[in-house]
Amino acid sequence: MEEQTERNLGIQPLQGILDELELKNHDLVAASRESLTHKMVAKGCKGRRLTRNVQLKVRNALNLASGKAYKIADLFNYS
Repeated sequence: MEEQTERNLGIQPLQGILDELELKNHDLVAASRESLTHKMVAKGCKGRRLTRNVQLKVRNALNLASGKAYKIADLFNYS
C-alpha cells in the first residue's frame, strides 16, 4: 500500500501573520504580480498542502503587501 501524504495540516503561520498585519486574503491577491487567486491564499491559511510554486506566489505577494521580507519557512510549517 502507498503511504498517504497528509494534506490538511492545520492553521498555518501565514494566517497569524495576516492577522498581525491586519491584511486580508484579498490584499495579497491585489498585491500579487503573478496569477494568485483567493482560493490559493485561503488553502494556504487553512493548512492545505500547497505546491512550491504556489508557496512562492503567496510569499511574494505577502512581501509586496507588507513591505517585509518573509521566507517560505516563516509562512508554512510543512516546507
